Amino acid sequence: MSLTGTLTFDSTAPWQMSRHVSLRDESFGALAYHHVNRRLVFLKSKPLVAIVRDLANFPTAREAIAAHVDEAEVARYEKALSSLVPSDIINGR
Repeated sequence: MSLTGTLTFDSTAPWQMSRHVSLRDESFGALAYHHVNRRLVFLKSKPLVAIVRDLANFPTAREAIAAHVDEAEVARYEKALSSLVPSDIINGR
């Protein structure tokens, strides 16, 4: 994964939170800080935080999402994860 965000998010692929990222829990969700590129990203829901933390424990991102939200919300969280790729908050594994 390049830091320019050239990788396209595919929910049927395996993903993980970048090893350069730390999360700080907040009332709205969490702050994600990338220690290399110095980007600060707001994760604006607790389910999204749980999914990001849990990505590496599932064979695909879609399975991680399905473990935390109802089927009706899967597309919304796929879009949210997709937005985290350019800042390298999550990356493929």
